[in-house]
Amino acid sequence: MMSTLVASPWSVWGIAAAATAGVILRPFAWPEFVWAIAGAALLVLLGLLPPAEALAGVTRGTDVYLFLVGMMLLVELARQEGLFDWLAARAAQLAQGSANRLFALVFGVGTLVTVFLSNDATAVVLTPAVATVARAVKIKQPLPYLLVCAFIANAASFVLPISNPANLVIYGSRMPPLLEWLPRYALPSLAAILATYAMLWLTQRRALQAPVQSDIVVPALSAGGRMAAIGILGTAGVLLAASALDAQLGLPTFVAGLVATGLVLLRSECSPMTVVRGIAWGVLPLVAGLFVLVEALERTGVTATLGNVLEALVGRSETLAAWVSGVTLGIGTNLVNNLPAGLVAGRVVEIVHVPETVRAALLIGVDLGPNLSVTGSLATILWLIALRREGHAVTAWQFLKLGALVMPPALLLAIAASLIRL
Repeated sequence: MMSTLVASPWSVWGIAAAATAGVILRPFAWPEFVWAIAGAALLVLLGLLPPAEALAGVTRGTDVYLFLVGMMLLVELARQEGLFDWLAARAAQLAQGSANRLFALVFGVGTLVTVFLSNDATAVVLTPAVATVARAVKIKQPLPYLLVCAFIANAASFVLPISNPANLVIYGSRMPPLLEWLPRYALPSLAAILATYAMLWLTQRRALQAPVQSDIVVPALSAGGRMAAIGILGTAGVLLAASALDAQLGLPTFVAGLVATGLVLLRSECSPMTVVRGIAWGVLPLVAGLFVLVEALERTGVTATLGNVLEALVGRSETLAAWVSGVTLGIGTNLVNNLPAGLVAGRVVEIVHVPETVRAALLIGVDLGPNLSVTGSLATILWLIALRREGHAVTAWQFLKLGALVMPPALLLAIAASLIRL
């Protein structure tokens, strides 16, 4: 079987490219996961990937699946219990009729959610909350505020190890302790966050000139809503503890989601089936399909080839290797999604044993590069799904035009800051 696969690398690459294009363009308006699963199934049916290795690819994502299920449970509970409506009204009051203040407020909240709950949580948690805010204050152009949810989810995703699941795959078992991580990535994170805010504000400033309504009545928060808020805060604490202990994040998040669900449902009229039906379960097969595609790509020798290229670059110049690898991976994440790209990059650095400057540049590329296109990260795909659920839509071309302005300055400044720091 291996000989068949090695003799047909172009077949594997073609199927992977077609599946990725399907995820991006969504032909026939079919969900993203259909195309990822179709590509994975085709690889197996054509004999390009043994079923056992396809299954191995699926199981590599176990921690990510658990993490996502736990987060989606928390978000759906919060939505059902009116927590988002309450937060929306409070945000509208704090904005005091200023669109710019509301924009900055959404950006600040998005930064905090990303840092302490992960970029995927920002896409899932913040997007419906911001959509509710927009309706509450009767904003005619809500898209600038909704775009914040997508861009800050990636821009702030390397402040802490838990801020992005891709961080875990880049470092693997060699994750630095929290007290080493913070000083290492503080300056690059600050550069990325400020650059992203500046470019978003510059590109959206015309839409932010209109005043927003401020005389909003804040609804009472139910007991279930308060419990959902406690569950989200408790999960943030659990994730920080897991990160400090160098533990995987999936199982703690899943358990925290289940515990919060049980506590909320005890004090709520909402039924368990209502919560289950509200979750976007299609995200899980999407992630599984992407992991299988990467498994097939690795069998074509991609990992070994990339390792040789990176080793040669490091031999010539450590700084050059950092710039080339960070920028290249940043762009490459938009072709295959940052989780699979991070998996490949993580295995490459294990083979080559690169210096920390190069590893940091790779991590910045895999976290920040996805702000170029809608397929760059799982967080952006989750954002698109949440956006459609709220009755809004952004095309791949619209996002790409904006991403081409927002992403490059942030990526270059963050890599430069990491080189200065290290």
